[in-house]
Amino acid sequence: MKTWMNKKIVYVDMDNVLVDFPSAFKKLDPNILEKYKGNEDEIPSIFSLMEPMKDAIESYNEISEAYDTYILSTAPWGNPTAWSDKLLWVKKYLGEVAYKRLILTHNKNLNSGDYLIDDRPNNGASEFKGEWIHFGTEEFSDWNSVKLYLLKKIFT
Repeated sequence: MKTWMNKKIVYVDMDNVLVDFPSAFKKLDPNILEKYKGNEDEIPSIFSLMEPMKDAIESYNEISEAYDTYILSTAPWGNPTAWSDKLLWVKKYLGEVAYKRLILTHNKNLNSGDYLIDDRPNNGASEFKGEWIHFGTEEFSDWNSVKLYLLKKIFT
């Protein structure tokens, strides 16, 4: 699929792809972690505490030069702060390169594009009509492997 700029579209998930979800745990009171055990994504403001994954920001910026990139993420329905925290995280860590490029959905397969970088098959990722780049697998174990794969695709 080509866009008006003649670039292919890449969607990038946030949690455990761009964002290191467990990095927030060390910033929380242990009592809060115990209270929400098994439902950590429901902790109010947890998404504001997360750090980027290793090489994620640099890789996203490089990929954005060659592709039409968007962040395609799911926010927990029961945690209203997650929705605004994800936007604030994108503004803080990605800035202008991701301006108005955050899409929050529970049905990622409804988006049309060429590639989806996601760590889980949930929320429509495995039904995505383009190519699902399964982040965290042997083939795509880190951001460097994903970046190299996508940048090689430009020339093939």
